[in-house]
Amino acid sequence: MSVISEKPFPAQKADILPDTGCGVQQKHAAADGDVAFTGSKAVCRVCKHFYRDPKILPCLHTFCAECIRQLEPFSVLGINGKSIFPEESYLRDQHTVTVLCPECDSEVDLPPSGVDALPTDHLALDEVFLESLLKEDCELVCDLCGEGDAESRCELCCANLCEFCCQAHRRQKKTLSHWVERLQDLKARGHVPQVALCRLHPGERLQLFCEQCDTVVCRECASANHWGHQCSPTQEAASRSAEHIRQLAGSMQPHLGRLEEALKWVDDSQHSLQTQVDAVAQEVRAFARGYARAIETHCLVLLQRLEDVRLQRRNVLHLQGAQLRQALADTRGAVNFAERLLECGSDVGVLSACMVTVCRLERLAEANGSEPLCVSAADSSSICFLPQESGGQVAGYPVVGVIHAKTVDPSKCVIQGEGHQCGWEGQRGEFTLLCRDTAGETMGRGGDTVLVSIVHKERRTCMVEAKVVDNGDGSYGVSYTPLKPGSYSAWICVKAQHVKGSPFVLTVKRKVRRHRGVFHCCSFCSSGGAKEARCGCGGSMPGGYQGCGHGHLGHPGRAHWSCCGSTVEASECLGGSIETGSARNTIRSVDL
Repeated sequence: MSVISEKPFPAQKADILPDTGCGVQQKHAAADGDVAFTGSKAVCRVCKHFYRDPKILPCLHTFCAECIRQLEPFSVLGINGKSIFPEESYLRDQHTVTVLCPECDSEVDLPPSGVDALPTDHLALDEVFLESLLKEDCELVCDLCGEGDAESRCELCCANLCEFCCQAHRRQKKTLSHWVERLQDLKARGHVPQVALCRLHPGERLQLFCEQCDTVVCRECASANHWGHQCSPTQEAASRSAEHIRQLAGSMQPHLGRLEEALKWVDDSQHSLQTQVDAVAQEVRAFARGYARAIETHCLVLLQRLEDVRLQRRNVLHLQGAQLRQALADTRGAVNFAERLLECGSDVGVLSACMVTVCRLERLAEANGSEPLCVSAADSSSICFLPQESGGQVAGYPVVGVIHAKTVDPSKCVIQGEGHQCGWEGQRGEFTLLCRDTAGETMGRGGDTVLVSIVHKERRTCMVEAKVVDNGDGSYGVSYTPLKPGSYSAWICVKAQHVKGSPFVLTVKRKVRRHRGVFHCCSFCSSGGAKEARCGCGGSMPGGYQGCGHGHLGHPGRAHWSCCGSTVEASECLGGSIETGSARNTIRSVDL
């Protein structure tokens, strides 16, 4: 149901603001006094001013008529649904225009006749008037004379009147029946009664509702423009409409309840989410602080480890330096003495000191020719930082990074497994090299260069290719496959030095040949008495038989293999191919 808005505001005193459409204007209270409180119900959400001709959009949000006209259309449908470009603004009031509500972003269609066809929000007009009355700096002027201070208001004319004009208003014949109320009473009551007047017929109240046109009209409009239409009093039509609205609003109550519950669940979930996030964030911060302390502690431990290694290596170098200086002094002294003896000594002197000098030089030569002093423990290149290796745990936190100060000592490395002693022809052999440092401890990491060479002792051109696999823990797997039997010279070097036990002898045995014959007492019995049977033992039967018999010439005297004559059942076949057979039974002996 659409309604017709009231007439414009009457004027105030000086510094009058533009008309808001509810019959109230006020002076500027400050430089920005024309801007109202944005939280007020009397303020447009778009222009932030008091409502001026407030219109209700289909989504039930109210804005000034001019503010709605300024909304940018994103869809304009002309006749037959033909699309019109939004830039063609001159066509907006001739076709259905779709805009977005500034409040809820809903897509709403404006009437084809324009924004003025939207219903007026009389409640917003009441709010504007009451807001103006309640403001302390509001000074209303008479709408008739424009000079005196307004003290009363005519409900029918919606005019603010001074005392003099109020008396004149009551004496006039046309306004004698109008209801005039004091502004102070309206202010105290907090409600402004609205009386809608017809725009076409001034002074005529909108008392009828045209059912066919769905609009409120005055009596003159009903008789002139709505002749023949079904019209009913506004009070009766409003009662029916109010009942229909009440039913619809009542039917929405369960939906409101569900929405409120869903919103409450969302709010509770947001609160729970924030609480959980705050708790987890606190845990993360505590973890980060603890982890930072653990890392700092681990850093101090690594630095202390590095300092300990430095002191240890320095002491070793200091001791080795002292030993070398002493050996150098001893050697230089003995050489100098020998040179001076040979240069200045007489024959008697040389012969007298010859024995002691020779003994001294021989002892020094023997000492210098022996195993040189080990300096690998003090090798600075063996000190390194391994940031990717696990450093264990510090205060329950896993840390990474270790100081590696071990250096491999070839003399302490050992070979494990039987594969380095013997192998079989054509079969893969394996053994393990375990690298250790100067203290005899396992290196714990790989990366060292391991060289393996396996060469036949008699055939120098016969070499066996060896494969070395770094296990990453200080051990190295070595595998090889010899193709020829015999003795091989094998050596293993780390850092171009032989490990303990290298070089060593690797014995490769010939492939075992399995027996293809029968382990029996004699071929005559095993073949069922066949005279053509033959046996690998070399025996023969009397009368020209080819096979052997019990106690006959060449018989070994006990059970033996028919393929090679070996009397040991669990043995390797050493014979050639011999076939023994008959029509009923055949004995075969074939080399493996």
